[in-house]
Amino acid sequence: MRLGAPLFEDASTPERWVAALRKKGYSAAYCPVGTDASEAAIAEFAQAAKEADIVIAEVGAWSSPLSRDEATAADGRRRCVEGLRLADRIGANCCVNVSGSRGQPWYGPDPENLTQATFDLIVRFVQGLIDEVKPTRTCFTLETMEWMYPDSPESYAQLVRAIDREHFAVHFDPTNLVCSPQLYYRTGEIITEFVAKLGPKIKSCHAKDISLSDKATVHLDEVLPGTGNLDYRTFLRELDTLGPDVPLMIEHLGSEEQYDQAAAFIRQTAAEVGVETV
Repeated sequence: MRLGAPLFEDASTPERWVAALRKKGYSAAYCPVGTDASEAAIAEFAQAAKEADIVIAEVGAWSSPLSRDEATAADGRRRCVEGLRLADRIGANCCVNVSGSRGQPWYGPDPENLTQATFDLIVRFVQGLIDEVKPTRTCFTLETMEWMYPDSPESYAQLVRAIDREHFAVHFDPTNLVCSPQLYYRTGEIITEFVAKLGPKIKSCHAKDISLSDKATVHLDEVLPGTGNLDYRTFLRELDTLGPDVPLMIEHLGSEEQYDQAAAFIRQTAAEVGVETV
């Protein structure tokens, strides 16, 4: 299993980027350049990753191409096209986005998000995106979310079948699947079900954790890995079945020290369950 996280020092050149990753012991990385990078810079970072045995896990295209606001939707579509093109050029495992809210903010809940009509919009958008960009060595993926599709192993499997494109794949963030006390106490089961249904198509994963408080009515908080209830022992064992190159990317923490703490917890847990991190 490969581990990665954001970097907090100068990584503006391929040499500095590789050195910063090696300093932290990471063999996976977020994309080191933006969609405005030159072809020369993209090629240089791609070659550096190949030579240093670093997997570029994902290019983020965070936006809502499904928004009812046409300007927001147009911006979202542009970000997805540019992100998928960059992922293909640099050799990233995937370009990832959420499916996008029908309302505001772009990542937020909306009454229309979990409807058949919006499911159909997602299918048409992703099909059109892949047909337009025509990636050859990467995939477009959707991050699992609490209040928009894909919101469960089954809805993700339904999207895979409906979209029916070789270069549509799967992004796995189990924390984002936990949206009730019932699921909070079954995270190991959810993780196992997700990998059983979708494992061969998983291209990248996020490492977070979740905590349920006693604040009414139901209050779930994203927390640092190791400080919540996510079944990391099951998570890491299941990821190990996917092969050595599926990356686990730590995200959404506030400081370098927190990322170091999260990485230490994941490595320790992996060692306890017999999973090798490279």
